[in-house]
Amino acid sequence: MNFILELIKYMMILLLGIYTYYSFNVFRFKNKKHQNKIYGILTVIVFALHFTGYFTLFFQSQNRKLVYLYGAEVLLFLLVLVLYQVIYPKVSRLLLRNMLMLLAIGFIIQTRLSYDKAVKQVIIVGASLLIGLIVPYLIRRVQQLKEYGWIYGAIGVLLLLIVLILGTTSSGATNWLTIAGITIQPSEFVKLLFVFSMAGLLGKGFNFKRVLLISVLAGITVIILVLQRDLGGALIFFVTYVFMLYCATTKPLYLFSGLTGGSLAAFVAYQLFGHVRVRVLAWKNPFAFIDKEGYQITQSLFAIGTGGWFGMGLNRGLPTDIPVVESDFVFSAISEEMGGVVAICIILIFASCFVMFINIALKQEEVFFRLLAIGFSVMFAFQVILSIGGVIKFIPSTGVTLPLISMGGSSILSVVLMFMILQGVNLVGKSNNKSQETVQTAGGHN
Repeated sequence: MNFILELIKYMMILLLGIYTYYSFNVFRFKNKKHQNKIYGILTVIVFALHFTGYFTLFFQSQNRKLVYLYGAEVLLFLLVLVLYQVIYPKVSRLLLRNMLMLLAIGFIIQTRLSYDKAVKQVIIVGASLLIGLIVPYLIRRVQQLKEYGWIYGAIGVLLLLIVLILGTTSSGATNWLTIAGITIQPSEFVKLLFVFSMAGLLGKGFNFKRVLLISVLAGITVIILVLQRDLGGALIFFVTYVFMLYCATTKPLYLFSGLTGGSLAAFVAYQLFGHVRVRVLAWKNPFAFIDKEGYQITQSLFAIGTGGWFGMGLNRGLPTDIPVVESDFVFSAISEEMGGVVAICIILIFASCFVMFINIALKQEEVFFRLLAIGFSVMFAFQVILSIGGVIKFIPSTGVTLPLISMGGSSILSVVLMFMILQGVNLVGKSNNKSQETVQTAGGHN
């Protein structure tokens, strides 16, 4: 039994390593036939890794419920691949497969941590992907999206104010809202509105007066998040706005002024909020407070160190000793049981997604869509940095989820919608390029 589990463990590492390699090398091949072959390999690896993960869990527990859950997830993946590629033939196939790979890893580790929670996660992912199916169509067809920048911003501020007044507090932050027994985190959806708002407003001009007004709107959004004590969210919003402003204006002064202001705001937050000081204290010297403030981060470091390069193997570690492991510290659980090599591959897949996001932005002629893609690129990348940086003690923990892998309905839905919005933007860019080629060809014939 130990031999089989060890063999499967190294097989999973090899599969993810091959996937990561091809995810960065697919565009080296200009020949469409070669590209299609690589996309086929990537698809097979997604399903193979997913199978080996669930086979390991079933082999150890002999729980038939795992077979049913695995079957439901395979069906979901097949439907996504078929429906998205049939409805949108020019969809970014690499981005779609990267999303499925991250979801597959999330399903495996969440099932290992808690079967019941994993079932809920699968249902939420399925609903999110179904909702996301219509998003690229709306991005391509609704021409007025860029006209409502102030409305997007106002709706976002209103939602955050409702949470501030009526929301419930968890882990020191008041960022949850319970409706009909369902708990949601509205700030995850305000992220989407925020990027749409900034892209719409900055896309219409950026003289000093206009930039000042837009900055006031962004500042109000960030301040409400600070009042909710959702400092991780506030940081993501702030950094996203600063980089969107810089990309729109190309003025380094705005970038440096924003980063300086952000540093001062972080110092003020440290002075004002006790739970921020606790997190900084736990970050600076967690082992001195291992029984209290530093318990979570020390358990995370123990887990990562125990896993080493190749991991303990699924179900053979103790990731459940880490508080809130299924959401904030899921990267530690992956590192302990699947190993450092797998953890690095996951980081590289996130990097592959980011590169694709930037490529989509560079293809856009229209300022609104370019800023939209840049905003989501920065937001996605910074969320990954905050999540992983917090669990490896690179930065203080901010309680930010790891996209597509961590437990959390609101987070999953918002990230899936983000991916689908960018798929829609990608289709817009391809349509514009095709139109240009047609015009150029016609001009050449004339």
